[in-house]
Amino acid sequence: MHRERLAAADSVPRAALWILIPAALITALGMVLLWPYGLDRAEDAGFGVEVDGHVISVHETECDESQAELSEQLQADVCGDVLVRLTSGDQAGEEILVDIPSGPGAPEVAAGDEVILIYTPDSVSGLQYSIIDHDRSSALWALVIAFALAVVAFGRWKGARSLVSLGLTFAIVLLFVVPAILDGSSPMLVAIVGSAAIMLLSLYISHGWNRTTTVAVLGTLASLVLTGILAGGAVNLAQLTGVLDEETTTLAMQYPIDMSGLLLAGILIGALGVIDDVTVSQAATVDELTKANPKWGPARLFRSGMRVGRDHLTSVVNTLVLAYAGASLPLLVLIAAANRPLGQVLTSQTIATEIARSVVGTLGLIAAVPITTWMAAALAHRKPPREKAPKEPKRPRPKPPTSGESWDEEDSRFPPSQLR
Repeated sequence: MHRERLAAADSVPRAALWILIPAALITALGMVLLWPYGLDRAEDAGFGVEVDGHVISVHETECDESQAELSEQLQADVCGDVLVRLTSGDQAGEEILVDIPSGPGAPEVAAGDEVILIYTPDSVSGLQYSIIDHDRSSALWALVIAFALAVVAFGRWKGARSLVSLGLTFAIVLLFVVPAILDGSSPMLVAIVGSAAIMLLSLYISHGWNRTTTVAVLGTLASLVLTGILAGGAVNLAQLTGVLDEETTTLAMQYPIDMSGLLLAGILIGALGVIDDVTVSQAATVDELTKANPKWGPARLFRSGMRVGRDHLTSVVNTLVLAYAGASLPLLVLIAAANRPLGQVLTSQTIATEIARSVVGTLGLIAAVPITTWMAAALAHRKPPREKAPKEPKRPRPKPPTSGESWDEEDSRFPPSQLR
């Protein structure tokens, strides 16, 4: 009986299915129509091919006069060469000599290091190979394995399901969103379809098919629509182009991509990761309040859920702004070093973009709390009234013996004094 009531309490309401099923069908149709079927792998545009190598030895020498000027420009402290054995590429197994990496951010190599080299056969300087970075695949795999073990150890079966949803999220971004944008589709449209697919798969895989997850999905969907509208208005109002740095400039020059649309897509996908956290928390909060107080109505559930949501919202907003500030910290330091007026700094393309990104994401987050709380309170399960047990027929009460009558234990085991 308890399991039947629990199943009824966690069942998905029919009213939600009228929105959920069309949304899922539209998302699937959008992925089919926008899928980059004809996208070919980009050919080498003269930037070279990356190969792996193993450092055998490093030979440092003093920079001579012919290298002094170049070393000063590259801020190189040492000169010399590195003996590297190639471990991938057409010349795998061969040993080559390359210059010691120099310049700001250049990797410091030592014997035994695994490195990545760039191979440019048509290099003007005659150096076909150059070390560009360390090979961090082993360290990253160790971190990923430690992360997966920690999640499974703490979350158990739910932790394993969250890892599956995380893998699907990466797959959708890398196999659909990015190639579809490169294929020339509208970045905003691709981001909407991709975000909806990520939301539907990740939430249901992580939290299961139940009432709470469905409410979180509906709240996330409504908040994403509102966030997309706000993002479009902010980008148009501030006249943001999406071309911010060297990477976006190169992308705009080489591919026919709508950069302002790409900026909108980035805002939408970035907000999704925070919005679904808030919606799941609010839906679960209202569900627990309903179970603890089955007599509460939607209005009281909404008020109680909003009190919890306000506390959660204040911390999440701070987290969102700090995340954007942390990602842009080198840029902020560079601007501070330039000693420019504050008005010029805030209205520059780069800073204005980050401000718009933070404000739009925060507004979408704020809207997610009341929307999800209201849906959860309106669709909350009400326990059916308990069935009354059938009344037992009243047994006639034995009459006390009249005065002068004696009490016989065989007739009644209660003395006359206890029957009065």
